[in-house]
Amino acid sequence: MSFSLEDVRELLLKENLLKEFVSNQGWHLTAPTNFSFETISYDSRQVDESTLFFCKGLNFKEAYLQSAVSQGLAYYVAEQPYEVAAVGVIVTDIRKAMAILAMAFYDYPQQKLQVIGYTGTKGKTTAAYFTKAILDHTTNKKTALLSTMNTTLDGQTYFKSHLTTPESLDLYRMMAEAVTNGMTHLVMEVSSQAYKTQRVYGLTLDVGIFLNISPDHISPIEHPTFDDYFYCKRQLILNSKTVVLNHESDYFELLKETADLYHIPAIVYGRSPETTYQVTSLAGLGHPFALTSHHGQLPIEAEYDILLAGGFNQENATSAIIAAALTGASIEDAQTGLKAARVPGRMDQLIQQNGAHVYVDYAHNYLSLKTLLAFAKSEHPKGRVIVVLGSPGNKAISRRHDFGKVLSETADVVFLTADDPAFEDPQKIADEIAEAITNEELLIHYEMDRPAAIEQALTESTAEDSVVIAGKGVDPYQKINGEDVLYEGDYAIVKRLIEEKQL
Repeated sequence: MSFSLEDVRELLLKENLLKEFVSNQGWHLTAPTNFSFETISYDSRQVDESTLFFCKGLNFKEAYLQSAVSQGLAYYVAEQPYEVAAVGVIVTDIRKAMAILAMAFYDYPQQKLQVIGYTGTKGKTTAAYFTKAILDHTTNKKTALLSTMNTTLDGQTYFKSHLTTPESLDLYRMMAEAVTNGMTHLVMEVSSQAYKTQRVYGLTLDVGIFLNISPDHISPIEHPTFDDYFYCKRQLILNSKTVVLNHESDYFELLKETADLYHIPAIVYGRSPETTYQVTSLAGLGHPFALTSHHGQLPIEAEYDILLAGGFNQENATSAIIAAALTGASIEDAQTGLKAARVPGRMDQLIQQNGAHVYVDYAHNYLSLKTLLAFAKSEHPKGRVIVVLGSPGNKAISRRHDFGKVLSETADVVFLTADDPAFEDPQKIADEIAEAITNEELLIHYEMDRPAAIEQALTESTAEDSVVIAGKGVDPYQKINGEDVLYEGDYAIVKRLIEEKQL
């Protein structure tokens, strides 16, 4: 793959992003040469004389560019000129420029895929996995997946994700690889940060799904306010050909109004008969539910079953059924796919020797934790809800107060522990969660060794109790002091303790 400096100029001019070219010849709006680029990169360690290098990010240092130039770099893209022996392509917005140039460099791979994008405060990964499970039957496993936990570009081989939504350059490279691998569909999670930092600038989704909204990622380094967070989330609606909306979401009327204002066709699902497709839980083994159509055009009225408990997961499955149907799936595809769909680290259930139920879930924000604990309480009303929980370091500071609030409302016992503390002290994070706890009857334990905290919670439980291990799921790493430190994973720890220690 390659493109020329003149291609770069034309693309940037079209988007009104080009300021000028800067070199030892002066400042110009015409391309100084007809140079061709064979690679593009924002990592100064991965450049050569044929690379177009992007100076992006809050932590970018001029030393990175100088290092790249010393390796032969001749052209860079930046929002300001630097005094280096290379030509600067100076732009008004480096992240928008990177997105526009990346999709062109990789020959617009999104146009060769059916792209389904999910956003929401909770449920994105579950719904994305459900959608892939359905489409695997439609496409013969030619569906790629970009999720918070794992990524697959060939439909079958997975690797750990670094960001919920990759940087634009990585995103289009991955899309291009998926196309090369013969994929026909892509299911992806689209984070609020992806819109705030322009990672998906210029990307139009074939189907966009807005699951729900509640405060999250509120911090000086992410979203300063809920208004900013919600605004960024809503950009998915504007950038979708068809949008699917959850009637049960907070601020649903504003979501629907946004779709109507921008003339985006909207399909609404939920428990109410006011929806396009109504979800009704059914009695019986497993977790069956039915979909009823109210003036809907998709042939999806049927009964379905999923492996995951909870009405909220039936709603996640409904969004997947609709999204998959819009891109070619049949009722049979949906029924077969959902019946076997597993989601790593989501609502994994184990039973201790004494009969206590243990739920391992990736719940890591206010809405997901509240929903999970409410489910545990409803399933085991005579027992206590015992929780193992931490909060990540150096991001989403508001979650700590949110967790204290949820614990006060629903939990009986909590073991506060470490969860990706990054560069912070996990005990300090635990103290901040505890400061927000207002229920004086809630029993609080502190144990920063997460496996030890899990063992103590299991030991504490009796037959009628439920134990909720929240936050990590099957994640095999803890983020500590800038490193991914190997971690056994919550599910594996619980399973091992039950088997080895007969808990």
